[in-house]
Amino acid sequence: MAEGVRIPDGVRLTTLPNGIRVVSEHMPGVRSISVGFWVGVGSRHEQPPLEGATHFLEHLLFKGTGRRSALEIAQVLDAVGGDMNAFTTKEYTAYYARCLDRDLVRAVDVLGDMLTSSVIEPHEVENERDVVLEEIRMHLDAPDDLVHSEFAQAFYGDHPLGKEILGSEASMTAMSRDEVAGWWSARYTTDVITVAVAGNVVHDDLVKLVDEALGAYEPGFQSEVETIQPTASPTEPLRVHRRPTEQAHLVLGGSGLPRGDDRRWAMSVLNQALGGGMASRLFQEVRERRGLAYSVYSYPAMYADSGTYAVYVGTAPGKAAETVEVVRAELEKMRTGGMSAEELVQAKGYLTGSTILALEDTSSRMTRMGRAMTTGTPLLGLDEIMAAIEAVTADEVAEVADVLLGGPQTIAAVGPLDADDLAAVA
Repeated sequence: MAEGVRIPDGVRLTTLPNGIRVVSEHMPGVRSISVGFWVGVGSRHEQPPLEGATHFLEHLLFKGTGRRSALEIAQVLDAVGGDMNAFTTKEYTAYYARCLDRDLVRAVDVLGDMLTSSVIEPHEVENERDVVLEEIRMHLDAPDDLVHSEFAQAFYGDHPLGKEILGSEASMTAMSRDEVAGWWSARYTTDVITVAVAGNVVHDDLVKLVDEALGAYEPGFQSEVETIQPTASPTEPLRVHRRPTEQAHLVLGGSGLPRGDDRRWAMSVLNQALGGGMASRLFQEVRERRGLAYSVYSYPAMYADSGTYAVYVGTAPGKAAETVEVVRAELEKMRTGGMSAEELVQAKGYLTGSTILALEDTSSRMTRMGRAMTTGTPLLGLDEIMAAIEAVTADEVAEVADVLLGGPQTIAAVGPLDADDLAAVA
């Protein structure tokens, strides 16, 4: 998955004989490290009846190995002031830790132990099944979170990108221990594993540690390849999930850009000006001038071969249709009128400044390396990122605005609404 990834100055990459990649960036002046074990497996690779298997497995790998109980796994970094966690996305999974540089051995050893030697005991499967079911219910109880899932479903339909990462109550209830273990053995192959570390790290020492932890992992390749092409436009123009909430939570959007698209820099500038902060057009018009919402923002979602671009807003149920109309009007103004020179300068200034600030953190540096290696996207140096942002022109923003804002759109809503409440603006 990392073929073609270019390595900038300051970053080192080694591939172990079994195919696992080790990438690191030394950050002088810090005494901490961030470690990530990245696996190129996400929920989009699942098919029924295994919806939610990737996320379920992420939980289960913390529940004990041949060497450690679940409690002992939790204690490894707790005992030295560090922390460890994991997350699952639609295209990859990451297990990560942050600790002092002197505890790198602990971090690599415990994460490697989990990836290679978890036992997945039947009783732990049943206990953690209940935990995940509660996580699903928590998601369903958070309408400002749920609406984004409803939007993905409305856009992608039955494609795996439209499905919830957590799975459903039905799929999680039915999934067996052997099915999850089989998913682990079939999908956690060496060709999709990257270990990324940023901080006070010596690359050659890191390679030796990872080789000790994962070197015995037999070389392997994905037995199946995701070949389902996602839709290029929304499958549903309107999707309403009726809930007795105080607000109507709305997402309005359409087709976006895939992850590696060269227009992503112009999209970032557009997004910042349109709905990226307090000075953005949507914030100023929807919240400041009209008082229609407390929270309003725009955002892209980018995948290997697809993407979406959308606006979220939470408003009074009786003002939902009006709010959609106001948002649509702002999108159309941006599409037809473009950005002013002042907006362009401000948006680029925010993006360059926030990028520099973010990359002073070891976790951010580790994450950008792990994500790039796992997804095969360019790993740029800081100067290259700054140059790419600064090079964006008003014409490029106008071009990408026409692509993102001029096509078919869908509306997803969660709240005390019926489809008829939004039919006129759908």
